[in-house]
This record gives sequence, C-alpha cells and structure tokens, in this order.
Amino acid sequence: MNKIKQLSIDLTNKCSKQCSFCYNKSQKKGLTEWQPFEVVHFAQDCIQNGVEAVSLGGGEPFEYEGIFEIIKNIHPLAYISVTTNGLPLLDSAIWAKLVSCPPDKIHVTIHNPHHLCEVERVFKQIVLLNEIGIKVGINLLVSKSKIEFCQKVYLHFSTLLTPEQIILVPQRYFDTPSSQQLVFVANGQPFQSPLCLLGCTPPVDFCSVSWDKKVNRCSFAGGKAKLTSLDYAGLLIALEQVSFACCE
Repeated sequence: MNKIKQLSIDLTNKCSKQCSFCYNKSQKKGLTEWQPFEVVHFAQDCIQNGVEAVSLGGGEPFEYEGIFEIIKNIHPLAYISVTTNGLPLLDSAIWAKLVSCPPDKIHVTIHNPHHLCEVERVFKQIVLLNEIGIKVGINLLVSKSKIEFCQKVYLHFSTLLTPEQIILVPQRYFDTPSSQQLVFVANGQPFQSPLCLLGCTPPVDFCSVSWDKKVNRCSFAGGKAKLTSLDYAGLLIALEQVSFACCE
C-alpha cells in the first residue's frame, strides 16, 4: 500500500448552513465523535509516518470548538489547511482566534453562485485573509443548472486569484455537470478540479476520515471502514477493509 501523504479529517457534521446536497449530511445540531486531543494524537502519529499535509473540514470546522487547539498543536509539524463556508469568520471572536492561530491555507466554499450576497461576502473574506497573510483559495460548487452563474463567479474571482487557487467542484448525486460544462465555467482555460472529473479512481496517497471516524480514499465514496485505532496503523488497517464505491 502506498504511503499516505495527504490526510483530510472532518471534525464534525455540525453546520448551520445545512445545504441539502451536503455529502456529509451536515445539520445545525450535528454530531462529532472526535475530541480535540484525539485529533491531535491521530494527526501527529500520521505525520510521524509520512503524512505531509492535513486538511480540516466538516460540517463546518469553525463551528467545532477545539479547532484552534488542533491547529496550534499540529501546525508546526505539517501543512495545515481548512475548508470553510466562511460564515463563522464573520464572528469577531473567531476571527481574532484565527489571526493569532492561523493555518497555512483556508479554502472558502461558494455553494450558491446565484446568490450575489454569498459571492460578495466570500470575495471580501478572501481579501481580508490575504491581508493577514493566510494563503487562500475558493471551492466553487458547480451544478449544471447554474452553469452561467458559475462562469460569472469564476471570472469575478479570476480578478483576485490564479486558476490554481480556484477549485471547481462538481456537485454530486444530482445536477452533476459534465467535464465540458466545467470547461465552459473556466472560459476554456486550464482549471483546477478533483482528479475524479474524468473517471472514478481511488487516490493513491490521499485518504479521508469522516466525523464518525470512518475512512475511505475519497470523502464522497461509499464503503467506508471504521478506524480500528486512532493512529497511522489503524488508518492502514481501515483502508484495507474499505469497500470503495463510486459516489454516482
């Protein structure tokens, strides 16, 4: 089995936004089985065994109370990124904690490209995150029914970000765009998107761990297996037990 170099950990499935299409079935009164010290121990052991980058997600990771404790303890050891909808960053207390305990990078997701208020809110947040020295990017959720809105948003953010900083994420399970439609969104130029765009193949050096401590090679894929122990050895054992199933 190939060494895992990139590890994604969903801290919770709590998210006040409650998008109907969420792969994690996140909800306002969401749950988590992770204690902050467990995440720190697990990530540190994985890093000692070759993991180079850790991504924290959810749910909404900034609604997880222990996120800054986690960042503080693993940030010196590996590259840390956080994927957020950006709404908690409107809270001055959370913003202050972020300034004093920043990850290496933050990706802000745009779920509703047809909502001008959401698009402009994220644009302003990207500017502010840049100003405090955090590397930034956006995840633009692309659905086939909103293709023209997605293209407008892509072009709007292209005035601020490079193509490498804008990830086009095809909506899964329904309303999924074709690869040609993603090319349209990017105005025919090279763009960033998940590797599975042209075919469902399990990543080689990446794995995802869900809020309920289950493992798979992809966050969206079915057939997850429970961690047998909260360390790298337990991760490898769980991966051997995964029954990988495409999300579509």
